[in-house]
Amino acid sequence: MASGGVEYRAGYVVLCGRSNVGKSTLLNRIVGEKVAIVTPRPQTTRRRIVGVRTDPDAQLILVDTPGLHEATRLLNRRMVEVARAAMAQGDVLAVVVEAGERLAAEDRAVLAEAARLGRPTVVIINKIDLVRRAWLIPLAQECLRLVPGAEIVPVSALSGENVAELCTTLKGMLPAGPALLPEDQYTDQTERALVEEIIREKIFLAMRQEIPFSTAVKVEQFTELEDRGLVRIHATIIVDRDSHKGMMIGAGGRRLKEIGQAARLEIEQHLGMKVFLALNVKVEKDWTRDPRRLAELDL
Repeated sequence: MASGGVEYRAGYVVLCGRSNVGKSTLLNRIVGEKVAIVTPRPQTTRRRIVGVRTDPDAQLILVDTPGLHEATRLLNRRMVEVARAAMAQGDVLAVVVEAGERLAAEDRAVLAEAARLGRPTVVIINKIDLVRRAWLIPLAQECLRLVPGAEIVPVSALSGENVAELCTTLKGMLPAGPALLPEDQYTDQTERALVEEIIREKIFLAMRQEIPFSTAVKVEQFTELEDRGLVRIHATIIVDRDSHKGMMIGAGGRRLKEIGQAARLEIEQHLGMKVFLALNVKVEKDWTRDPRRLAELDL
């Protein structure tokens, strides 16, 4: 029982939608911690990422998913499979669409897919800070036509506008019951996984063209030296072409150093300790098409 005699609620909310609609930014905003990496590039999220918000009246377990998109490569097909499996299992389906004068065709396709699942659904119209407010009512009506009975909540994940109201709506849709996870837990990711994602984010931000999409990161060594207040991390950046390795390292190693410095600073902030970070670049041709290697990388 929550404070004031209100029944406590807890459950899983699956954030889904097409690529680049702001699901990861929204997850971080609701949780109040950075648990998912964010870049301007589509298809940044590859795995199912869990963030937890525990309040006196409810526990929201939010599941961020890869963007739904037309997938041809094996890696991309795996990403879409992960998203669809999560959509079928959540207590509440939270479909994130992008505000605009009208819905994008990709947003309409995701909403139609959500309607077919028939789960309790909230449609989150994100990026309202970028559009005319007069567009929101017809946009909400269009969403309701596609998903009858859904809750519609407009927000700006970037500024935080209306996110508190969204949380109130989501809590009311959860099943009654005790918290499912410890109240001090805000993600289910290991520190190694978080480090891998931080490094990959810096690669996305530093590199251009298609290189980030054919890149993976694997932490090979993670050693905490408590007496020295230091963590030693050795990680391998995997690329699928020799030419990509040279571009990742850069002239005189400058690009790799830039990626490493940016990643180290954020990892130190996350761990609250000094970090020694060593990065190595390795070529594994066609790793994105190798089912066994994808499984080894948890993809």
